[in-house]
Amino acid sequence: MTAINSVVDLGRDGEIAIVTVNSPPVNALSADVRDGLAGAFAAIAGDSSVKAVVLACAGRTFIAGADISEFGKPPRGASLPAVQDAIEGAPVPVIAAIHGTALGGGLEVALTAHYRVSDARAKFGLPEVKLGLLPGAGGTQRLPRVVGAKQALAMVTSGTPIGAKAALAAGLIEEIVEGDLTAGAVAFARKVVAEGRPLKRIRDDASKLGGDAASLAPMFAEFRAANARAFKGFDAPEANIKCIEAAVALPFDEGLKVERSEFMKLMTGLQSAAQRHVFFAERQAAKIDGLPADTQPLPIASVGIIGAGTMGGGIAMNFLSVGIPVTIVETKQEALDRGIAVIRRNYENSAKKGRFSMEEVEARMARLTPSLSLDDLHSVDLVIEAVFENMAIKKEIFGKLDRIAKPGAILASNTSYLNVDEIASATARPESVLGMHFFSPANVMRLLEVVNGARTSKQALATAMAVGKQIGKIGVVSGVCHGFIGNRMLGKRQEQANKLILEGARPADVDRVLVEFGFPMGPFQMSDLAGLDIGWSADTSKGETVRDRLCEAGLRGQKNGKGFYDYDADRNRTPSPVAEQIILDYAAEKGINRREIDDQEILERCLYPMVNEGAKILDEGMAQRASDIDIVWINGYGWPVYRGGPMFWAEHDAGRETIAAALERMGMDVSPRLKAGF
Repeated sequence: MTAINSVVDLGRDGEIAIVTVNSPPVNALSADVRDGLAGAFAAIAGDSSVKAVVLACAGRTFIAGADISEFGKPPRGASLPAVQDAIEGAPVPVIAAIHGTALGGGLEVALTAHYRVSDARAKFGLPEVKLGLLPGAGGTQRLPRVVGAKQALAMVTSGTPIGAKAALAAGLIEEIVEGDLTAGAVAFARKVVAEGRPLKRIRDDASKLGGDAASLAPMFAEFRAANARAFKGFDAPEANIKCIEAAVALPFDEGLKVERSEFMKLMTGLQSAAQRHVFFAERQAAKIDGLPADTQPLPIASVGIIGAGTMGGGIAMNFLSVGIPVTIVETKQEALDRGIAVIRRNYENSAKKGRFSMEEVEARMARLTPSLSLDDLHSVDLVIEAVFENMAIKKEIFGKLDRIAKPGAILASNTSYLNVDEIASATARPESVLGMHFFSPANVMRLLEVVNGARTSKQALATAMAVGKQIGKIGVVSGVCHGFIGNRMLGKRQEQANKLILEGARPADVDRVLVEFGFPMGPFQMSDLAGLDIGWSADTSKGETVRDRLCEAGLRGQKNGKGFYDYDADRNRTPSPVAEQIILDYAAEKGINRREIDDQEILERCLYPMVNEGAKILDEGMAQRASDIDIVWINGYGWPVYRGGPMFWAEHDAGRETIAAALERMGMDVSPRLKAGF
């Protein structure tokens, strides 16, 4: 065994050379890895005793992708194309032995080998689109020449990896190795040599593309049409499609030029910068400021949920789905039965879509224990309360939990607005109390705001974050303030949206502007979806707000087909003339002079105050970092990922100074941090 450098070794098994990359944790294509590979293949090229080469990786994975920490920095070391040329141009067959994940640049390297084998658990993919990019090292030109243009399109525009069986069926690999992978790859290499197989250079074989440019044109058109909604607003999917089209229409080297041109447009653009920001921000959010490195989360082997409504049931599903037993408590049998039935129906619908088997449905439901008594939560490790947003009710429940729950159990509230410290005051163990704010539907939405109370222990906080990760959530730590991070900022947007419709904008205009910005829906569509009568009471309503008057007129949103919009049987919407008249009458009664309001004013008034509130949240230490706020809004409220979150957008697109000046013109109190920087 010869060390080419600190991360690449060159060994021998008889006449088979074995190049091994060992660069923990994921063998990313750093400059050292590239230099090592270049050195190894240069040595092989000058050694006539070598008859074939196995390219393998130590550790838990094959080359998992590019070293994205090098993005935007001056290049150093051997270039990736030079390394690929050395592999592809090797004088003897090169066999890539793949385990773990061959993603991005890792798969692009494997595609320059003449043959590929893997173990049964390997995954293969080109996920660059998720960073607002495309495979920039020949991936868009080689992959369609192996698996066909149609499958390549799906892979590069979704970024979703495929497994070993699918890769074998598609022709991406030649063999799935049982047992020791390197030994199996060496045996395969010997077979290639013995049979005198040719050096299969993917770049030279267009036979698997599936057709020429003319015959495949309808397929490309259909693909664009079928995915128009999913790709809306994103630059990278279309750039990836153009590159696959180039692979079909052009010689390999010409296609590479198209790929390079499209890659550089994306790499230097704001969307990719935003999506890369989000990639790192998600990982940063998991880090808790001030938490000692040796803090160990508590083991959570059982969970109690109080409330079997929409939120409680959704929260329960998260735990049932990962094998954690749940006891769910309601006050009435009818409500309990209804909640259990909804959970079962959701699971059965997923099974019908092929996501898992009916046996798995039964296994998950078997982990669920329904109850009408809080006493049944006496032995669980974590209790999550998910009842109506009423402080008195929550304090009553936590007072009871304090007497029932075992010592050390974590007591969490799913409150979306209320003061967690006040809730904790109902117990004699405030160190065990915190907020775990899930987002609806709780079994789908990725965000979890973990609210750190004034007396919450470090261990309880660490446990809540660890549990969030275990159930597939992105946890973000928030301090205790009204609405925490997300809803506090949402309140500022809603305040301005409500003013805009009184001053002259139509609800549909406000919604349209925000949808065009990239949100999945606008504030009034969202109000209709949630229900205009949430928290509204006919007994106490006095027509003091537009919402009061809408509800008094029988407009409740999608639930009865009438809200800011009228809805048909298929939930297609048209602006409600009744709602618009109520708004006009209210504005006249209040003496508001209506005027024309353009789209730019709508956008500025809805989004700039949000950014300002985010800056104030940072001023007060309610969020650990600006990027955490971005993660909250992307994963909880539909902020378009290609805009990087509200704080990134303010810093890199709209401009903090521009926002601050506009807010001052609006007469608003501007956060000093907005002017100085986040």
